[in-house]
Amino acid sequence: MRKVLFSVVVLMTMLQSVMAQRITRTQYIDKYSKIAVREMNRVGIPASITLAQGILESGDGNSTLARRANNHFGIKCHKDWKGESMYRDDDLPNECFRSYKDADQSFVDHSEFLCTHKRYAFLFDYGTTDYKSWAKGLKQAGYATSPTYAERLIEIIEQNNLMRFDKSVEPESTPEERTEIAEQTNNFIEVDVFDMEVSPFGNIKTNNGVDYVEVLPGDNIENIAARYELEPWQLRMFNDIESKSVKLKVGQRLYISRKQSKAEKQYKTHTVKKGETMHDIAQQYAIRLKALYKLNLMEEGTQPNEGDTIQLRRKAKKK
Repeated sequence: MRKVLFSVVVLMTMLQSVMAQRITRTQYIDKYSKIAVREMNRVGIPASITLAQGILESGDGNSTLARRANNHFGIKCHKDWKGESMYRDDDLPNECFRSYKDADQSFVDHSEFLCTHKRYAFLFDYGTTDYKSWAKGLKQAGYATSPTYAERLIEIIEQNNLMRFDKSVEPESTPEERTEIAEQTNNFIEVDVFDMEVSPFGNIKTNNGVDYVEVLPGDNIENIAARYELEPWQLRMFNDIESKSVKLKVGQRLYISRKQSKAEKQYKTHTVKKGETMHDIAQQYAIRLKALYKLNLMEEGTQPNEGDTIQLRRKAKKK
């Protein structure tokens, strides 16, 4: 019994330590906006875009990479890296990530990545005041795999008025000049954007174009909602949860944005397994529960039987 109590005390102390180290989004903006503006003046990337990407990809500077390696953009080592490194499991076990002496170096590395890859050259035609085109262009150029990446950047920018840091500037050099220099020195930076942690508590994943997280020990609706800057009622709504006193299970999937009205194209139907509910199926395919009932012409609240076929998309009309 004493060992159990000791373990609980140690765990609570560790959690308190982690929480004490967390910074808020406002603090992140205050701390790094000057660096983002400086990089905008230097290379022509809107400060709002740089800040929004840093916020999104480092969990407001609270991810393990940001806290321990000053890596705000998840840049991996690759063969040309000569600096310090940090190893952690990612797509593969024990992968190498760049470690910087301070966040300033991480922001510079991020700027150079966008400046020295040809596929991003067209972005610099938008200028530094057109953050919407930049956000959409980054997604178009393949910067991230999330289908909602551009929308999330724009939302962060507008909710936090980050465009106040943007202004029309003439960069110190053109994208063509920077690309030429990079090609001559073979100094290209490779990054796997969405391979990085979004917060120290867990990764944001995507299903059917909808972002979700998995419940960790000690989680409840309130602290998960606060973690991702949502209201508890929003989190319950996104997951079709009616009860305010619902108990979450470790590993349970919780969506942090609105689910879809149908499944992805490859999923047409679902065969009900023993004990499965309509809510279980809706969560598995990221479909709104009400929409799932409507697709199957079922009365809301009724449950399927084992072996039943549930429609996940509308049946194609016969010609």
